[in-house]
Order: sequence, then C-alpha cells, then structure tokens
Amino acid sequence: MNSETRKNVEKQLRVSVCMGTGGMAAGGADVLETFKKEIANAGIDAEVGRRCDIHKVGCRGFCAKDVLVDVFIDGEKTTYERVSPDMVPRIVNEHIIGGSPVAEIAVKEDYSTFNAKQIKVVLSDCGVIDPEDIDAYIGRGGYGAVKKVLLQMTPLETIDIIKASGLRGRGGAGFPTGIKWEFGYKAQDSQKYIVCNADEGDPGAFMDRSVVEGNPHLIIEAMIIAAYAIGASVGYVYIRAEYPLAVKRLNLALEEAKGRGYLGDNIIGSSFSFNIKVKLGAGAFVCGEETALIASIEGKRGMPRSKPPFPAQKGLFGKPTIINNVETLANIPYIINRGAEWFASLGTLKSKGTKVFALTGKIKNTGLIEVPMGIKLRDIIFEIGGGIEYDKAFKAVQTGGPSGGCITADNLDINVDYESLAAVGSIMGSGGMVVMDEDDCMVNIAKYFLEFTQSESCGKCTPCRIGTKRLLEILTRITEGKGKSTDIKLLEELSRDIIATSLCGLGQTAPNPVLSTIRYFRHEYEAHIHDKRCPAKVCKALLTFTINESTCTGCTACARNCPVGAITGVKKTPHRIMQEKCIKCGSCFDACKFHSVIKE
Repeated sequence: MNSETRKNVEKQLRVSVCMGTGGMAAGGADVLETFKKEIANAGIDAEVGRRCDIHKVGCRGFCAKDVLVDVFIDGEKTTYERVSPDMVPRIVNEHIIGGSPVAEIAVKEDYSTFNAKQIKVVLSDCGVIDPEDIDAYIGRGGYGAVKKVLLQMTPLETIDIIKASGLRGRGGAGFPTGIKWEFGYKAQDSQKYIVCNADEGDPGAFMDRSVVEGNPHLIIEAMIIAAYAIGASVGYVYIRAEYPLAVKRLNLALEEAKGRGYLGDNIIGSSFSFNIKVKLGAGAFVCGEETALIASIEGKRGMPRSKPPFPAQKGLFGKPTIINNVETLANIPYIINRGAEWFASLGTLKSKGTKVFALTGKIKNTGLIEVPMGIKLRDIIFEIGGGIEYDKAFKAVQTGGPSGGCITADNLDINVDYESLAAVGSIMGSGGMVVMDEDDCMVNIAKYFLEFTQSESCGKCTPCRIGTKRLLEILTRITEGKGKSTDIKLLEELSRDIIATSLCGLGQTAPNPVLSTIRYFRHEYEAHIHDKRCPAKVCKALLTFTINESTCTGCTACARNCPVGAITGVKKTPHRIMQEKCIKCGSCFDACKFHSVIKE
C-alpha cells in the first residue's frame, strides 16, 4: 500500500450497496463483491479496526436509480446512481483513494426532489443499516422500545400510547390500532396470538416486502411490544413464499433476536416470554383477508368466514388474535420511543402519521416512498415522482391496488388520506399507486384488475365467485368490440350487488375499478360499445391498420415483419394492408420508420 493510499485509509470509510430485491435485480450483489475485490486489490484492509466497512442495505426507495451506492468518508456522504460493476474501480481509485467524488455518476438534482417532501418513519432505517446484522439495528436504537415497555410500562400504558398516537391500520381498512389492541387485551383467555400479515399481493405493491427485507428486526420488536400489550405468548409472521429474500432475512433476524435474549423466556430479564413462528403463504391474494389468513395458518384452505366473531374474540385456533400488517407494526417502536404527540403531529386530524407507497406505472421516478398523510396527490406524482414518463399526459392513478379506484386529473389536488380518497371513489389500501398516461385504455385497465381479482376469488361465496366472472365477461366483450348498449348499466348494477352481498373484503371491493372507471371515463366505454373504437388505441379487436400511400417509401419493412403475409406491394412502391388477413398484431406499425402505418 503506497503512502497516499494509506493516508486515505486512515479516514473512516463506509460503503453501502442497495441490496433489496430491486437493487439485487439491477446487479447489486455483483457491485458489492466488486467493491470488496477492488478495495482488497488496492491494499485497503477492510477488517482492521473496521476502518473500511462494506455492507449491504435494504431498499433505498429510488428504485429507478438502482443500483444506489453510498460512499462515506469521515461521515461525508456521496451517493452514486445506476452503479454497475465496471464503474466500481473508478469510484475506488478516484474517490475512495484519490479523495475526489466521481461527479458524472453521482446522483443528480432529481434525487433531492424525490426525497424533499418525504418524511421517513417506517423507512428511516431501511437503506441505512445492514438488515442481516442485529448490531446495526441496535446501534440505531433498536430494541430500546422493548426495554422501555417491558421494564417501565404496563400493558394498558402501552395500549394507551398507541391509542393517543392516532395510528390506524395500514393494511387498507384504517381501523385504529390502539383500539384493536384493547380488544385483544380485554379478551379473556389464557392463550392469545399476535399475527403479522406480510401477505402483500397487490399488483405493483412492494411496501411490506421491502420493510421486511430492509429492517426485519423492526417487525420483531413491534410484535414483542404488541404481544406484551395484549398478553400473547406466541406470534406468527404470515409471509408469502414468493418473497425469498424477505423470508431469509426474517429467519436470520429471528435467530439473532433469540441469541440476544429478545425472544424466548423472560425477555431481557423481565417476566414476559414470547416466541415468533414464520408461516409461508402459497400466494393466494385472498389470504390477505384476516380470517382467510387464520385458516391458512391453521393448515386449512385459505377461505374467509363471516364476522362476528372477530379474530380479537375468536381467531387463530379459536383463541383471541390480533392481526396487524407490516407497516402498521413498523410504526410501533418509533411511537414508543418518540411519544404519541410526536406521531400525532404528523399527518391530518383523522389520518395521523405517514404512509408508505409503492409508486409505479407510467412515472419517471418509480420507487418506494413515505409521505405525511394529507400530502397532495399532485405533489406525489409530479414532484416526488418527477411527472409522467416521456412527458406524456397524465390520465389517472390507481390507488389501493385491484380493490381501489382510479383518480383523474380533476382530483390531483386532493389530500392523500383515508377520507379524501374514499370521497373520490378510491381507497388507501395497503399502498399501491399505479400511474397511467394518455396511452392507457381505462376499459382495459378495469378488465386487467378484474382478471386478477376474479382469478384470486376463493369461490366460497356466490356473489364474488360468479359475480366477478360475469363482470369480467362483460368487460372482455366490450374490449373485443361486442359490447351492448345495456352493458354499462349492467356493469353498475352487478357491481353494486357484488359489493353488498360478498362475504369478505375481496368481493366487497373487487368492482371498485369498474365503478370508478365508469364514473370518470364513461365516454371511453361508450366509444367501445357504440362506435366500436378504442380511443387509446389499445384494444386490438377495435384497431384498424392502414398505410398512408403518400408517405410510404416501399421499403418493405412492414411486409417483412407481418407474420401472416397481409401486406402487398413491390419494393419502392406504396404498400397496402389486406384487412381480411390482418390479425392486428401491430408488427407493421412498430417496423415502419417513416410513420406511414396508421393505427386507428
């Protein structure tokens, strides 16, 4: 090691590489290993005195910029975006050794804009600590809330602080968490259970998965507190098997917690004992509903049952059970440590705190965000999200997943909270937020979400089993150009019947995308049905492809790419599409460099 390298090594050095699912998909593991190799090759000892700490972190949030890498030298941070293994030698040589950050691959102004209006509570340690190192969590105050509760507070005092905070369930319904815990506390039984619902299955949603991947000890700590509050001795984390990274890190964290005395008998020398088990779900969306989830843990088919009795009275194995989703629980340690008043100061009068959203779709800055309740929807989409991809026109945003509704440009200035979203025909849900642009067909969007909910229906109740199937059949018929004049009215009536008579939340909310798209985009339904035309030019059965002979150069690209030989013409003369043979695949449209193929 030369003197210049040694001089820089004497500074405290830390490198953090995003290794959530998104970061790993972008090549985070290779980037991490390349950093280790390059620093070793440079003669920098990564172990002695821990002067150089190279570690993984969970999701950093700005997924559009993965792989994100933080380089800390004596506490001064430089963040690099879209890092690939071939960029690492330059970062090591110019920045870590040479002391000059590599400006052209450092994050740009949009990174600051992405974070400017966020307030991170649940995500405050995600992307900061190594999720596979309990000491990293403890170093940020982890398990301090457990010590405070078990050694200084009674169960009722614990419940009272959660009630005073105004925390509401983040799984969709928004029920007050403290009141739910109080129900569990008052239930008379020698055996009670706490269940963490990590069965996140909404299309485009990855909030809970990212929290478990990035900070699993936070969920364990919260479950200990919840169990103490209601008097439970056993907890379950119900998590889908399709989240292998989250499952791996959760199991590792459970072993670490047991080894440090945070799980098991007489936790940290108290009289309280508690253990957590992991139950893998098979990917059934309906198991996000609490009674179906309970049935699945019990080894039965995941199907909901009617309520009452509610799980707080008669839940898992017939015993009182409190179920909270990942994000709800993730707020608990912070509330205990910082106080109810602090949490209640965030958000709105009825919707306290922050909310985590998975921002996806036709948006420039896709990623995981956490914002204060009451923020304007416009601020999320056009400031944090950076606006619509390719600068196209905003059309709608679907909140609440397949059970939510579409919100249009007319409502972009609403506050994002439980009541405001409900007022415009949508829901908060667990936090999925899918943005759509001018090229999206809203009839097709409704059909897409119905395909999902219909296939995920457990089939137990007739309104959901048959009703969603009928809705999907009607929507399919409309997108195929076979719609009837009575279809819109039929969709509305059938949707309301399904909502009113379905057994569980899946059926009761499945028609929401249909009703909201009819409410705001009735003209698109009418165009499909009456004019046999798709305004967004998405539904293939309603498209017609023709060639503008005045601009066609006869290059033959369209004919060469047509899979059914529907295009005639000789080279350097205008071509023509035989409509009787055309299968409307769009290959000719994509192949034409002169924009002579017209899609109508």
